[in-house]
Amino acid sequence: MDGEASFAPDQFARAFQGLLDWVPTATLQPDGFAERLRSHFGCDPSSLPATSFKPADLDRPNVQLALDVYLAEQGRESELIGFATPSSHIELTFSLLVASAQPGYRIQPGPVGRTMIALDEGRSLACVSSGMFFISEGDSRLAVLVANQRFPSEGMAVEVMAPSLQDAEVFLHELRGLMRMHNVYRRKLISLSGAQTPMGSKIEVMFHSREALERDEIVLPDGVLERAERSTIVFDRHASELRERGHHMRRGLLLYGPPGTGKTLTATYLAGALADRTSIVLTGPALSLVRGSCAMARDLQPSMVILEDIDLIAQERTTMGANTTSLLFQLLNEIDGIGTDTDVIFVMTTNRADLLEPALAARPGRVDQAIEFPLPDAGARARLVELFCRDLDADLSRLDVLVAETDGASPAFLRELVRKAALYAAMGGEPAIGQAQFADALRELEEGGKLTRSILGAGDGAAPAATAPASPRRSDCG
Repeated sequence: MDGEASFAPDQFARAFQGLLDWVPTATLQPDGFAERLRSHFGCDPSSLPATSFKPADLDRPNVQLALDVYLAEQGRESELIGFATPSSHIELTFSLLVASAQPGYRIQPGPVGRTMIALDEGRSLACVSSGMFFISEGDSRLAVLVANQRFPSEGMAVEVMAPSLQDAEVFLHELRGLMRMHNVYRRKLISLSGAQTPMGSKIEVMFHSREALERDEIVLPDGVLERAERSTIVFDRHASELRERGHHMRRGLLLYGPPGTGKTLTATYLAGALADRTSIVLTGPALSLVRGSCAMARDLQPSMVILEDIDLIAQERTTMGANTTSLLFQLLNEIDGIGTDTDVIFVMTTNRADLLEPALAARPGRVDQAIEFPLPDAGARARLVELFCRDLDADLSRLDVLVAETDGASPAFLRELVRKAALYAAMGGEPAIGQAQFADALRELEEGGKLTRSILGAGDGAAPAATAPASPRRSDCG
C-alpha cells in the first residue's frame, strides 16, 4: 500500500518466528513454581540437590505432626502453597516443577490438598497430601514437597530441596526423629486391615479403646491366666532386672484350645493391662500384613502384636498353597529379624494347634510359652453363669442342674445361653429370668445341633482335651 513499509517474504518469516519465541515468555506468570523456587533460594533451582523418602501411607499423620512441630520452632518461617495440575495422574517432583518453566509443562500454584485422618477418641487430623513448604530460618532456606505417589503403589513422598545435600539430609533426619517422637500410634490399641498385593500394601488403621477388664471377669481353669500374666504383665514389672541379667526381651505366647474358651478375651485383657505398650491386632485377611505390623512393633517398642487364628497362615507347610507358605516364611523371618533384644510380645491364638508349622510352634524364641485353654469344668461353668447373670435378675437356685446340663459347653456357649434366657423373659413379660427361660434357651441352642455347638465352642458332652502343639522336629525353617 502507498506510504506503508513492505516486507520481503524472508523478513516476514523472521518476524513471525520472533513472535512465536516471544509468546511463551510473555505468558510466563511470575508465580510459576520455577520462578518461586528461584526467588526463594536466590539461584537457579535446577542447580540445587533434592532428596526424598517415602514413608508408609499409615505414617501420613506422623509426617504431618512432625512438620507441625518442626515449623513451630522459634525463628522459622514458612509458606505453604498447593498445586494446580492439568491431570491428577501427574506425580509431582522437584524435577517436574523446575521443568514446568518450559512451554507445555506449566504447573501453577493452586489449592493445598489435604486428607482427613481419623485418630483415637474421635479426633481427626488434616494432613497435607499435596503442597510445598517454603521454609526460611535466618539465611537458611529449604523447600519441602509433600505429594502423593502413583507408582508402584499409592502412598506419599516427602522431597526436600536445599542449598546442599547435607542440609537436605539433616532435615530428613530431624523429620524422622520427630515422627518417632510424636507417633500417633504409640501406646494405643490398634488393628490393621487391608491386603498385601504385588503392587504393595494398602494398610488402614483403626483405633480401639482399651477395655478395662477386671481380672475376675475372666474365668479360666486354675493356673491358665497366671501363666499368661507371667509371660507378659509380671515380666514387664521385672524387665529392667531381667535385661541387666542378659535375658532377651522378645517373647512369643501361643494360646490354644477350642473356640470360645477365652483366648481372645485373655489377649484383650493383656492389651488393657499393658497400657504403656502399643498393641497391634491382626485377624483374618489382615494377617497378610505381618511385615508391616512387625515394622511398626519394632519402631514403637515396647509393643505387642496379637495374631488371631494364626493357623490361617502358619499351618504345617506341606498342607498349604504357595501364597500361604509365603506368608508363613514372612512371619518366621519377621519374628527372627525383629531381634531378641527388641521389647516385643507376640501373642498368637489358634483353635487348631495340631495344624501349626513346627518351625513356629515348637521353636523356642518364636514361641516361648504355649498355654492350653480347655473347655471349662463344672466349677468354672458355675462361675461363668454367675458372671454373665451379674447385672441381671436371675433365679440361680438350681444352678447345679444347669451346670450339669451344659457339660462340655464353652464360655461363649454359656454367654449365649444367658442372653437367650433374658430374651425369653422379656418376650414373656417376666421381671426375672427363671428356670423355664433357662430351659427354653438351652433347648433352642441344642436344636441347632452340632453346628451351633461348634460355632459356640461347645463339645459333644464331656469336654475334649485340646490338641497340644506339635513336638519339635527338623525343619528347613530352623
